[in-house]
Amino acid sequence: LLIIPIIPKPNVYSISGSLCSPIGVETRVDSLTHELTTPRPMKRKKRSRLEKVISSSGEQENGTSPKVKKYWIQRYDLFSRYDEGIEMDEEGWFSVTPEEIAIKQAERCRGKVVIDCFSGVGGNTIQFAKVCSSVIAIDIDPVKVELAMNNAKVYGVADRVDFVVGDFIQLAPSLKGDVLFLSPPWGGPMYNKVESYTMDMLQPRDGYTLFQIAQSITPNIIMFLPRNVDLAQLEELAWLSSPPLTLEIEENCVGGKLKAITAYFCCS
Repeated sequence: LLIIPIIPKPNVYSISGSLCSPIGVETRVDSLTHELTTPRPMKRKKRSRLEKVISSSGEQENGTSPKVKKYWIQRYDLFSRYDEGIEMDEEGWFSVTPEEIAIKQAERCRGKVVIDCFSGVGGNTIQFAKVCSSVIAIDIDPVKVELAMNNAKVYGVADRVDFVVGDFIQLAPSLKGDVLFLSPPWGGPMYNKVESYTMDMLQPRDGYTLFQIAQSITPNIIMFLPRNVDLAQLEELAWLSSPPLTLEIEENCVGGKLKAITAYFCCS
């Protein structure tokens, strides 16, 4: 049971402090229009942020953005239905969970109420929606929420998700769920340049703080982390909990290559 008021459609909420109000987000990006003034020449309207995101996506598809080139090659690993209308911003390219991994994570939550705390462009949200009884997808960036909604529609599961625009840390006291999925920002693609990735490198708060916040909601926590994460710190999270939690660590591979680590915490 979520203590945020839910309305039939659209199931998107804008969060400000402790208030929650529905907003219409049936977003459509039209062709850029022009305003005619006389005798001045035509002026182009300033592009919205979402228009810029989609324009940037087009540049990426043409191979003109070196930042996402290697991720573009892996696009079908990220979304198998990519060609059917999937949209991502630049950050989404290197932060979304590969679909094969997201499917396995979702299977562990079958039939549960899941809170996706940093939902991004919706990779995990989509897979949770396929098998879980209810999904709450939270992201502080309204553009990412719009992109996630679009991608959920591509997979036909948008009506099974309550999308929330807001800060998970501020919303935590009002959230209720069976499983909490934590995939916070890792700090960009440079995370793999360090020998050992530590909890204090997570964003927007360190991993210890985020884990404590998550525990205030449920002891059943899934953390999706870099492959070079300090495993001793994950064990520390488990045994320092009261009561101590059971920890299962799963290596996530795609195409035979280790991509990340998933840590499953639960009561004994």
